[in-house]
Amino acid sequence: MGLSSIDVVQQVLFGIFLLIYMFTVVGNILIIIIVTVESKLCSPMYFFLRNLSLTEIFYISVTVPRMLKDLLDHDKCISFIECATQLYFFCFLGTTECFTLAIMAYDRYVAICSPLLYTSIMTRTLCLRFVIGTFLSAILLSIGQITFVFSLPFCGLNKIDHFFCDLLPVVNLICADTYTNEITILLYGFLVIFTPFVLILVSYIKILAAVLNLSSSGQKKALSTCVSHLTVVGIFFSTTFFIYARPKKMSQFDGNKYVSIFYSILIPLLNPIIYCLRNTEVKQSMRKLLRLCY
Repeated sequence: MGLSSIDVVQQVLFGIFLLIYMFTVVGNILIIIIVTVESKLCSPMYFFLRNLSLTEIFYISVTVPRMLKDLLDHDKCISFIECATQLYFFCFLGTTECFTLAIMAYDRYVAICSPLLYTSIMTRTLCLRFVIGTFLSAILLSIGQITFVFSLPFCGLNKIDHFFCDLLPVVNLICADTYTNEITILLYGFLVIFTPFVLILVSYIKILAAVLNLSSSGQKKALSTCVSHLTVVGIFFSTTFFIYARPKKMSQFDGNKYVSIFYSILIPLLNPIIYCLRNTEVKQSMRKLLRLCY
């Protein structure tokens, strides 16, 4: 059903989201290129940032291209298989992002709380294991969730009040008892959203305790490496908690699809903006790359 049924509004939204999509893809590709070609950006922090940027490109590509098509097309039908596929990749990439943000918080914890042991702890092998483990966990959890949802019967009203096939709007179309399904969604949310958030929270509590023992200049330097990550974490987890970690009656709030714009579209957009504007090393590398190009 999309965000609006008014033609003029749909045309305006098409222009806005097309620009957002283009900027997001270009911005995240730029981060990937900068981290790859710049030798001084070889630390684990930038390795995970590159993986996050790659995830963001695919994450926004799951929803926005289809959304743009629907904004221009009066026929907004989506097949059962297409809906299941879109929801699977949305869950898979969203789960990957949650786990990646938690790993990035752990990386900052080790860098600030154990700086002398940082290179020996955060080895390339460990970083690769983190990334592979993140992808495998996201694949398995998403397959389990989607298989369970789409094995149930759908009948009657087949209108999804959203701009993509999100988990809760699809579950609302099931014409069987969804109690067990709602429990699995809460369990999925606990593993994918709550657990990474707690790990991030614990990491930053320990970081804050360590930073308080530093000089003022040391505190500023240490916290400057965390601000970008904390900004992304704050927006992403606050909106996902609002959508997926509430009772059923509250989860049927009409504004859910507008709130979901934050974590499904704006976070991938903000990622290159935040990390480029708040990170001195990335800004310097970007200027160097631009000078080489011109």
